[in-house]
Amino acid sequence: MIDENRGLGETSLTMKTMIPASYQPPLPTEKFILNEKPGGEAVPLDVLFVGGGPAGLAGAIELAKLVKKELAVNPQFPKPEIGILEKAQRLGDHCLSGAVVNPGPLRELFPELKDSHFPFRGAVKSDRVYFMTENHAFRIPTPPTMHNKGNYFASISELTRWMGTKAEELGVNILTGFPAESLLVDDGKVVGVRTAAAGLDREGKPSSRFMPPTDISSRFTVLSEGTRGSLTQAYLKWQGADGKCPQIYALGVKEIWKVKKAHEAVIHTMGWPLPSDAFGGSFFYPMGPEQVALGLVVGLDYKAHSLDTHGLLQKLKNHPLFSEILKEGQILEWGAKTIPEGGFDAIPQKLQGAGAIVVGDGGGFVNVPALKGIHYAIQSGILAARTIFDALKANSSDLQNYQKMVSESFISKDLYKTRNMRHAFKSGFYRGAIKAGLMTLTGGAFPGGRRKAESDAAEPRSLDDQPSLFSGSLSITKVDGVFRSGNTTRDDIPKHLIVGKDIPPELADFYSHVCPAGVYERKGDHLVINAPNCVDCKATDVVGPRWTPREGGSGPKYQEM
Repeated sequence: MIDENRGLGETSLTMKTMIPASYQPPLPTEKFILNEKPGGEAVPLDVLFVGGGPAGLAGAIELAKLVKKELAVNPQFPKPEIGILEKAQRLGDHCLSGAVVNPGPLRELFPELKDSHFPFRGAVKSDRVYFMTENHAFRIPTPPTMHNKGNYFASISELTRWMGTKAEELGVNILTGFPAESLLVDDGKVVGVRTAAAGLDREGKPSSRFMPPTDISSRFTVLSEGTRGSLTQAYLKWQGADGKCPQIYALGVKEIWKVKKAHEAVIHTMGWPLPSDAFGGSFFYPMGPEQVALGLVVGLDYKAHSLDTHGLLQKLKNHPLFSEILKEGQILEWGAKTIPEGGFDAIPQKLQGAGAIVVGDGGGFVNVPALKGIHYAIQSGILAARTIFDALKANSSDLQNYQKMVSESFISKDLYKTRNMRHAFKSGFYRGAIKAGLMTLTGGAFPGGRRKAESDAAEPRSLDDQPSLFSGSLSITKVDGVFRSGNTTRDDIPKHLIVGKDIPPELADFYSHVCPAGVYERKGDHLVINAPNCVDCKATDVVGPRWTPREGGSGPKYQEM
């Protein structure tokens, strides 16, 4: 029997709904914020970037360059120790994006380089947008926000590794395989981090491979964890700094294919296989003479509890628009990642304070209508570096200028213009498209004000019939996808996912569909968790079980994502 007070209830004689937030455990802030000083054997750093993605690397590179320039004219300037802490075994292993990159911030970061020096796969030559039905694709005019002239195709994994070499050349300390488990706080200020232990058995007890946590002290800590970073979430909650609206998210599932024929056009689609009350679409990007990237992105506020993003991507591949390209091809890699979509009003109201700064996806710097976030991440890292350098030069702890710099940058200006477009689609695809068109024409002035929004976990889900998935000759299962992600997490790793109590069978079904990696299964009326499958996409952290840091090097090992 279902207890309606726990989030399941009748809306009619034939329809039931479920609210995932009713079962989501609270964020374990006490685990992520420790009122402790770093231990006596802590690794001493002046500036620590927690997360080695584009934002963190850009910040470390810019800061190292500013320090180098200052030392050239002022040899007495105390050279700071700069470090990057990355949970993956190597840089880029956990990085995934579309990715079509606006090169502007990279040019700003590396003014001495030409575009041809960046690790891009090629320049965008044309854009195509299609409205899809099950058997047909109708080309429509490309919306103004989706024009990509002047941009480049790239692998974010490759770009990240390339940026890592540039950072090391400047003397930045890169520490891979060390997830940050907690922020260390002294007298109300972040003074470092504690890493996660390694070598724990399934029960969380030390095994013969045990390595204890490491403390790292830092004067300034930059939270560059990416989407749904545990420390970032805890920091924002601790500081009371969340945005004016809740952050909402999408899940993207992506595959890299080797194909017989080169393709040049950027393709985006909307419509099928998504239902009309779900927001999202697909992307198809050339990645060189013999490679293409194909992915599907779906907002996590969708209505049907059985919607499955991975399964829908498998259907999409068998559509005539893509099956002709992929036939006789070979899937090389698979991956998944969540994307912040809340826009301008979901940006934290306080991006810095108490010795810390938030950059990149953690700040929600993604322009959903333009399908862009990488250049915002890089730019935010650059601005954080300039703020920290000014503080170092003045021997100050004041980081207030960061918020002002972000507000005056193209990041905020771009996101303000499109501030309500994502929320327009909460009323359905067709009405949302009309509203988005008017918002584009008026530069965001229509309809004015701020759209009301719920968190994704608070959205009711209808309990519908489960669809048939993984059909078609080009389809792969979730287990196949995890294998192609390069995930080699050991089977006896402790469970790193915090699940709520009294999970009903319908919620177990929901989790199994949300997760693209097969971490959650319903067996009988019970939820079974296959923790080693996790690829750190953070999808269920948005609407269900909480993700927590685990042993370094766990998760995917993306090569070309």
